[in-house]
Amino acid sequence: MEKVVLEQKDAVDWVYRGEGAANLVLAYTGSSPAFIGKVMRIQKSPRNDKNGVNGNGSLTTQEQLLWREDMELTASPNREIVEQLYVKHAMSPLLGPKHVDAGIRVRVTKEFLESVDNNVICQRPAWRVDSSQVDANRDTALIISDHSVFPNGTLKGGPCVTVEIKPKCGFLPISRFIAEENALKRIITRFRMHQALKLHKQEISEYSEYNPLDLFSGSRDRICKAIKALYATPQNNFRVFLNGSRVFGGSGGGTDNTTVLVVCRELSNDKLSHQYTSLHSIPLDESLKIVKDYLMAATAKDCSLMISFRPKEDGELQSGSSKNSVYLGSTNQVFEYKVYFIDLDLKPLKKMEYYYKLDKKIVSCYSQKVKTEHRADKAVRMDSYGSVSR
Repeated sequence: MEKVVLEQKDAVDWVYRGEGAANLVLAYTGSSPAFIGKVMRIQKSPRNDKNGVNGNGSLTTQEQLLWREDMELTASPNREIVEQLYVKHAMSPLLGPKHVDAGIRVRVTKEFLESVDNNVICQRPAWRVDSSQVDANRDTALIISDHSVFPNGTLKGGPCVTVEIKPKCGFLPISRFIAEENALKRIITRFRMHQALKLHKQEISEYSEYNPLDLFSGSRDRICKAIKALYATPQNNFRVFLNGSRVFGGSGGGTDNTTVLVVCRELSNDKLSHQYTSLHSIPLDESLKIVKDYLMAATAKDCSLMISFRPKEDGELQSGSSKNSVYLGSTNQVFEYKVYFIDLDLKPLKKMEYYYKLDKKIVSCYSQKVKTEHRADKAVRMDSYGSVSR
């Protein structure tokens, strides 16, 4: 596959499937056996990328230090290979190799990427088009299996239904480093607070009732509640595919170097500042582990889970293995299933400052919303009391 080079004439065979913040996803519709049942992930670049955050270079000096234990990763000549090895070496062991597809890279020409960009622009959400474009300076793209269908495509065994879920952060933080004015973080999920900011910025039209804590609870009733909430307001957290085609859900949503003085200057007058000083005295290896764990958690928080089902025929029931099958009593059917994680991108170290600023905006916006609602509720109660008195 590495000898294949996709050129401008090949772009017509790749159609828009969806996109995230960093990548465009295309599905193959041509006849080449090498690509049937595959999708392609092409990296994007911001339209106003003046600082080269998505540049073609490999790891920065700081990232080389951070990932120094993985010699293959740090020796990689470019970011594309780094991304692939990160999935293979860092995320796959955590999530289970059988549920992670690191994919393979193929060479692409600049003309191929430019043609793809032109071909799919009408299918992309307008706000995505305004903020990003295909990065035509790349020379490779990632090919992975299409996890919305089974390896052999849509066989006579029946339709394949795939549910894609972006679970988000499924726990409440308990860190002692959470300042008192940010205490809401201990009781309100980040997803819920982020909804307030997105609504304020008109990125969404209504609140989602989805609660990640329900999905991760282990309770059948709460998991069902979470799925129903995702179905009611899918946003970019819930999509359904039928035989590889999306039938429900949407299509996809500061670059200075980070320094200790980003964070610590603002914390210097905090009541808990004496607790933060302990972070600067821990050994280097422990500091690096904290940062690595944070970046890997950021990957996990943004990944998606794809669960595919298709009914088995009577012949398959007799001869097939049941290890990847489930029985549905209500319809007396057996379904074959598979589960894969996708969107396991390595987060650049540079983005930590962006994450910090975003976290502040999320908490601030939600806190303001709570205060506004409290004042409105108080005003209503006072008005009601005045009406009764009169």
